[in-house]
Amino acid sequence: MTHPRFDGLCIIDADTHLTEPHDLWTARAPRGYEDRVPQVRDVDGVPTWTMDGKALSRAGASGVVGADGVKVPGTTFFQWNIDDVHPAAYDVDSRVALLDEQGIWAQIVYPNTIGFGGQKFHDIGDETLRRLSVELYNDAMADIQDRSGGRLFPMGIVPWWDVDLAVREIERMATLGLRGLNTTTAPHDHGLPDLGDEHWNPMWEAASSLHLPVNFHIGASESSLSWFGSVPWPSLNGDQKLGLGSAMMYLNNAGVIGNIIYTGVLERFPGLQIVSVESGVGWIPFLLKALDYQAGEMTPGSMDNLSMAPSEYFRRQIHSCFWFERSGIAEAIESVGAEHLMFETDFPHPTCVYPDGLEYADAALAGVDDDAVAGIMGLNAARLYDIPVPATAR
Repeated sequence: MTHPRFDGLCIIDADTHLTEPHDLWTARAPRGYEDRVPQVRDVDGVPTWTMDGKALSRAGASGVVGADGVKVPGTTFFQWNIDDVHPAAYDVDSRVALLDEQGIWAQIVYPNTIGFGGQKFHDIGDETLRRLSVELYNDAMADIQDRSGGRLFPMGIVPWWDVDLAVREIERMATLGLRGLNTTTAPHDHGLPDLGDEHWNPMWEAASSLHLPVNFHIGASESSLSWFGSVPWPSLNGDQKLGLGSAMMYLNNAGVIGNIIYTGVLERFPGLQIVSVESGVGWIPFLLKALDYQAGEMTPGSMDNLSMAPSEYFRRQIHSCFWFERSGIAEAIESVGAEHLMFETDFPHPTCVYPDGLEYADAALAGVDDDAVAGIMGLNAARLYDIPVPATAR
């Protein structure tokens, strides 16, 4: 559904998801691994994603837009299978057709089954199989990008449990033509150093030198990925828990951003670009004020790892996306600059703004000047992810 305000703009949707086709891994598995890579099997009558014979999760729809194109509310989708969701959730040609229908030029695409940050790959005990499963996923994402004709840009998954493997895979992602990488926010959940530790310096160096943005999607760790989370009280019903749990998941990324700044990662790697995905932008002005204030309240010498105010690192190296917010965008622009904001729809997830994404964006960007609107709606993402745009786009 096109929108007159955005006519002629190159609109790039900076956060969508893939309902993984059931043959994503098996279609590419080398001999001897056909029955071990991630695949869907019937477990007690329920289609279930398994890895190396171990049940991972229900092979559901991972979306709330039905095959008939109608979005359903609440927890109804929990019982859906892949045939119940809109084919654009899993089929490249259908997704591109939907982009044309919605007036969107391109989309950035994130996973579902293996966790929003690839954290569930850790559940594979065999190291060779774990590494292979990541490589097959990234190969499939490169295929999707090619098959879409440069309209869909999936982010590659990093084998985050081994920094040397991560560096090699980042280098391979670049040769595959992938435009960015996606990783867990909490390797320390699994006994590894946290991302602020210098242990990860080679990974940051690889991403920075290859100009691949590092994307931190909400729910990108075992401790944060839950439809309900730990915040809702027991007396709430299922739909209420889903609503509150989703809202609190957005705010988890405030902690991720605070940590990535305070630990000095951005000080050590000034060319590294970070994206806070599916977290909104309304909280950013307050967070940056709080980080700056608290930095000044610390014991002298305790913040010597930073040469700038925390907010300045955000303005240099961090980006974020909005979708349902109809206000607060002007304040975020004033705080960090329009060039650090991007538009998303979150298709086909429960919070997605399908089919009215551009209506939401129009309301959110009321009073914002045309150049800033063009950047936020697409050109910022095009620049960040090195996405070619039509010559006719403004």
